[in-house]
Amino acid sequence: MSYIKFDRNLMSNLEESLSREVLRTNRKGAYNCSTLVGCNTRKYHGLLVIPVSDLGEENFVLLSSLDETVIQHKAEFNLGLHKYAGGSFSPNGHKYIREYSLDIIPRSLYRVGGVILSKEKVFCSFENRILIKYTLLEAHSATTLRFRPFLAFRSARQLTYKNDHVDQACEEIPHGIKTCLYPGYPPLYMQFNTPATFVHFPDWYMGIEYPKEQERGYVYHEDLYVPGYFEVEVRQGDSIFFSAGDTPVDILKIQEHYEKEISERTPRDSFYNNLKNAAQQFYFRPNETDAYLLAGYPWFKVRARDLFVSLPGCTLAIKDPVRFEKIMHTAEPALRTFMEIGAADPVIKEIEQPDVLLWVLWAIQQYAQYEGLEKAREQYALLMKDILDYLLEGKHPDIKIHENGLLYADAKGKAITWMNSTMDGHPVVYRSGYIVEFNALWYNALCFYKELTGQEEEGFQAVIRSAMGAFPHIFVNGYNYLFDSVDRDGRVDWSVRPNMIIAVALPYSPLTRAQRRAVLDYVTKELLIPKGLRSLSPKSEGYHPYYTGPQRDRDLAYHQGAAWPWLLGFYFEAYLRIFGRGGASFVERIMISMEEEMSLHCIGTISELFDGTPPFTGRGAISFSMSIAAMLRVVDLLKKYS
Repeated sequence: MSYIKFDRNLMSNLEESLSREVLRTNRKGAYNCSTLVGCNTRKYHGLLVIPVSDLGEENFVLLSSLDETVIQHKAEFNLGLHKYAGGSFSPNGHKYIREYSLDIIPRSLYRVGGVILSKEKVFCSFENRILIKYTLLEAHSATTLRFRPFLAFRSARQLTYKNDHVDQACEEIPHGIKTCLYPGYPPLYMQFNTPATFVHFPDWYMGIEYPKEQERGYVYHEDLYVPGYFEVEVRQGDSIFFSAGDTPVDILKIQEHYEKEISERTPRDSFYNNLKNAAQQFYFRPNETDAYLLAGYPWFKVRARDLFVSLPGCTLAIKDPVRFEKIMHTAEPALRTFMEIGAADPVIKEIEQPDVLLWVLWAIQQYAQYEGLEKAREQYALLMKDILDYLLEGKHPDIKIHENGLLYADAKGKAITWMNSTMDGHPVVYRSGYIVEFNALWYNALCFYKELTGQEEEGFQAVIRSAMGAFPHIFVNGYNYLFDSVDRDGRVDWSVRPNMIIAVALPYSPLTRAQRRAVLDYVTKELLIPKGLRSLSPKSEGYHPYYTGPQRDRDLAYHQGAAWPWLLGFYFEAYLRIFGRGGASFVERIMISMEEEMSLHCIGTISELFDGTPPFTGRGAISFSMSIAAMLRVVDLLKKYS
């Protein structure tokens, strides 16, 4: 039995099936994403969504969907599903689904009268291609399958409407067609492994709606162009393969290509394998030499902070240190260019954010824990030294070292931390001055560098001693938790926020054991939910737990009550540092709740954030690298305490 499986009752219940999405990526920035029943509910959904460098940095939806129709005795049974105005769904193909499973690849089983049809999808690695296998398991009479492609040829952030600019030309190619709706786009090649009749019958399907966009306060309806349809005669026991890509395929090798892709997949037959599989979906290799991690799907690109926070979990925790090294090898020149001349990087966005270098140092420390101090010293000691010298010399435009050894960040009215939502040009959460996780990471980095290199120079030692003494003096308050930030003018943020847990979780903490235990208890009481840590306590002013509605409402909740799974990783690490093996059972119980996410929201992965109150619905990006990385680190950490 598959680890992830849904029966006909759930599939026919649109309230349940439309809330569950399925994502596959190709490690070159392209993806395939829709709901369990194949009804697109976001403008980001599509069978083939790819980057097109000539058109900018966005992804572009070429093939939105493919409607299948089973024809027997001239009776037509359409397996597609779209939402139209007034809550109307057509043609209601979901009612024919008897089972959906996801082990190695997604598989839907349809029953139409005496016909049983299996549909399996593979999104190819390192090429922009979707392969679909249809197998006619049972049929008591002659059967024809009709395929109607819905084309968009638009940015994933925009919508398209009926227009007279569409190029309706369709060029015949082996067992299929080649078409391109607008200049500047790559052509779309649609082919079968068997002869297929194409009927050129251009038409527009008007007023298709995307309810997820409606929920988010965006324009949510569009028109999609259908150039015609394919028909294929099929007999019981036959399998036919469909390919759609931006390059043609060898029709004689489609099946071989399909089977090779399956052989390289990680079976999603356990919680760990789902996490591992999800982590690999974020790999981004735009060319033969460069390697990155994408922040999340379906809309995030490469972001510096997310990359380094996610890097250890998405590589080291799944026993892939080589990929860690490749990504660091790609990132190091960008980091050095920023430190030398202050230049941004065209791929790694937000590299100028002041905590990015601190997360780089933390990632190297994680590498040392997995691969050993000697190897870490050989690979990254020079980079660490250069980063620390850069910070100690006060060269970063937004952070300086004060005489007390702590980092002081001048926000200048900007959002400079991971809590970066803005409204009307101003941060929703203004964090400036001594910021708690900045200084926890800073002190930890200094101590780790001393461990790595044996650094005993008095000036360096003096900074460590000063920071160790100043941290509790600045951040510890009389209520057993830590201030989130303290500004130079004495302004203190009394809000109870989760960033303080990082000071407890790190290998080197400037807090006493009693102080760490007190902070852990406070976070547990005020911020812990089964899906993460709330970004703000319900008792603090401005608490806004539901990440729903239009952009303004979501910006208010983003860091004002919504819960973040990536912080749960640091919470568990802190908990195990305090309680040791005795705390493992508590961590395992909470992790059961995260395992439930494998069959909710986006199947086999974890969302960016969750509502801060029950039922703790997943929100934001449907698959988020920091969430996955945190859970992988926890799974690996639990092995050491078992």
